[in-house]
Amino acid sequence: MITGEIKNQIDKIWDAFWAGGLTNPMEILEQMTFLFFMKMIDDSELKREAAANAFGGKVKNPTFKEGDWQNPDTDKLVPYKNLRWSVFHDFAADAMFKTIRDDVFSFLKNMDQENKNSAYSRYMKNAAFKIPNSHVLMKVVDGVHNLDMNNRDTMGDVYEYILGKMAASGTNGQFRTPRHIIRMMVELMQPTLDDTICDPAMGSAGFIVEAAKYIADKHKDELHANDNSQHYRTTMFNGFDTDQTMLRIGAMNLMLHGVDEPTIEYRDSLSTDNTDENRYSLILANPPFAGTLDNEIVNKTLLTIAPTKKTELLFVSLFVRSLKIGGRCASIVPDGVLFGNSKGHKSVRKELVENQRLQAVISMPSGVFKPYAGVSTAILIFTKTNAGGTDKVWFYDMKADGFSLDDKRSVIKDNDIPDIVSRFHNLSAEADRKRTEQSFFVSVDEIRENDYDLSINKYKEVVREKVVYEEPSVILGRIEALESEIADAIAEYKSKFVK
Repeated sequence: MITGEIKNQIDKIWDAFWAGGLTNPMEILEQMTFLFFMKMIDDSELKREAAANAFGGKVKNPTFKEGDWQNPDTDKLVPYKNLRWSVFHDFAADAMFKTIRDDVFSFLKNMDQENKNSAYSRYMKNAAFKIPNSHVLMKVVDGVHNLDMNNRDTMGDVYEYILGKMAASGTNGQFRTPRHIIRMMVELMQPTLDDTICDPAMGSAGFIVEAAKYIADKHKDELHANDNSQHYRTTMFNGFDTDQTMLRIGAMNLMLHGVDEPTIEYRDSLSTDNTDENRYSLILANPPFAGTLDNEIVNKTLLTIAPTKKTELLFVSLFVRSLKIGGRCASIVPDGVLFGNSKGHKSVRKELVENQRLQAVISMPSGVFKPYAGVSTAILIFTKTNAGGTDKVWFYDMKADGFSLDDKRSVIKDNDIPDIVSRFHNLSAEADRKRTEQSFFVSVDEIRENDYDLSINKYKEVVREKVVYEEPSVILGRIEALESEIADAIAEYKSKFVK
């Protein structure tokens, strides 16, 4: 969890942008990301240099070479060393501003020009440096310099906090999915090097990055094989969004995790522009809620499953269409998807139960998305079969996620996430769980009988304590005794004080 000290650092950076006239939260995030990236590539290079020096060697394929770099924008030669954070950080304010604006930013944009089709190259091409002056830049650089870029967890917390500030500003809050929820979903699905992974509404690429980190950690040795490494860097990860800034941020984020050429594209996933079908083996997503679309722009194949204009239902339909046979999906959905009575709601649920293999419904408390939203949500987990296969569905009632469920979201001891992951990967032990417990199975026949309702409250049994009340005569006797005491007290008062 992010510390108060780091929050203060980010707040100071944020305030410096505002004081300098840059008030659009998306632009602030973008400019901060550029600076994070500048520092992280130098930090990474310093670590590689230290390791090489320890063994008396040299860095292979260094980012910052010996000699000069020719700036394609100015056609001037610039010493590579001046492009490094550890060097220009010590420049005077005006010299630093000119170096970053004219040279470092150009270097950043052209870093991957050897591969002009990479996601990084495509989305950095139109990037713009918008920090207005040397005074603002100096404050921001000093603030970023004090952040520990080598700690991925810390940087994840930093990003989450910044996205939270954007949501608090009323701008693009839909991009924020709490990182511990993303991590839980990745751990539930356990991606491997055999997977081709997609998030059709990627936002800041949180799901894709977390999946990449999981694979890099769990399959470290296998990644040394050329075929696996190539798949990881190029074809494994896919993400789409309709915001160029988010695409840039996602591309930089993935590049920092060793994913050089992910398929990240500007695309409205629900439109006719998206023709993906039977393509992915794993989808991880938190698609937009509570939106409606004109049927004219929606891909008609999605309407065959979900005859609706609601985005949360159309995305579930998209997941089914986009997965390969045997492909898996874990997606956050609003609770309305589980019990809504419209034709579209029932059609989507019936599709998952009857034509695919619905495995789990994990109900989450509404406070998970506070303070930015109070919507109640659940995680749907299913496998595409196109031949059914649902025999029973596992339900889990998450009551705590490690943080208080109020607006403060303070760290607490209660946390169901480890239990959820453990139980999901050992479902055979869940067979005898009772409906009064936190997790249990419901048969497909019972789900059919309830019109495919998937809300946990439909099936959960609540234990109510039997309350034994006293006999009315006893209660009346007590009341009469009290009345008698009151009457005696009044009479005594009158005799002493009333003449």
